[in-house]
Amino acid sequence: MSADRVPEISPRILDALDELKRIILGRYPDATFSVGPSPEDPDVVHLYATVDLEDTEELVDLVIDRMMEMQIEDGLPIFVIPERPPERVRQMLAVARRRSPQQGSALLD
Repeated sequence: MSADRVPEISPRILDALDELKRIILGRYPDATFSVGPSPEDPDVVHLYATVDLEDTEELVDLVIDRMMEMQIEDGLPIFVIPERPPERVRQMLAVARRRSPQQGSALLD
């Protein structure tokens, strides 16, 4: 598949994405989202959820059961990918640099 071709998303997947967004927004009302194909498999849909969390596993824990049901029971190839906002990443890098200058630079690699 060429990089300029975006696969069409089915109505079932769109409904599932909306449901996952609602779940996330219920706990994290400032969350923002983007949707795209997986870099490894263009038939898999990634829902990128940007939430200001120190530990993004909190977000995964919130949606994992429903996401797995969608994958296994409904056959929908959807994965929620948590992301931190750029401000949080900069803050985490600054803290890491203060703790260990070499560790902070290694995080940028």
